[in-house]
Amino acid sequence: MIKVRNILDNKGHDFWYVNPENTVFEALEIMAEKDIGALLVIDEHNKLLGIFSERDYSRKIILHGLTSKTSKVGDYMTKELIVVSNDTDIYECMALMTNQRKRYLPVLENGKVLGFISIGDVVNAVIHQQNVTIKDLENYIYGGRM
Repeated sequence: MIKVRNILDNKGHDFWYVNPENTVFEALEIMAEKDIGALLVIDEHNKLLGIFSERDYSRKIILHGLTSKTSKVGDYMTKELIVVSNDTDIYECMALMTNQRKRYLPVLENGKVLGFISIGDVVNAVIHQQNVTIKDLENYIYGGRM
């Protein structure tokens, strides 16, 4: 069974974040530069406070006619987080993301951020797992004569 740790080992443990006092514009610049759809929001004590995503920007800033150059990330970030650990399996992640309508899951151990996974990371892991299972079944059926 593939676990979150396997995803992070594959893609890396790097993650991007902003401070709640950063402007939304600054957050958008980082997301554009890194070609990512969300950032963690972490305070000066390294405490995870939330996630700021393109969805937050479009629904909380643009639709309300606000400006990204003066709006603070901390005022518009998603604060209700669902977090997972290194030992969470990918199917549990998929269920959480689907049922809670979340696209991103921070990975924490003992309050420390270890990484950040997206629905794309989870789907890729599921596809990989299914491909391995198919190959194993083919080898079993054909007795390794492929």
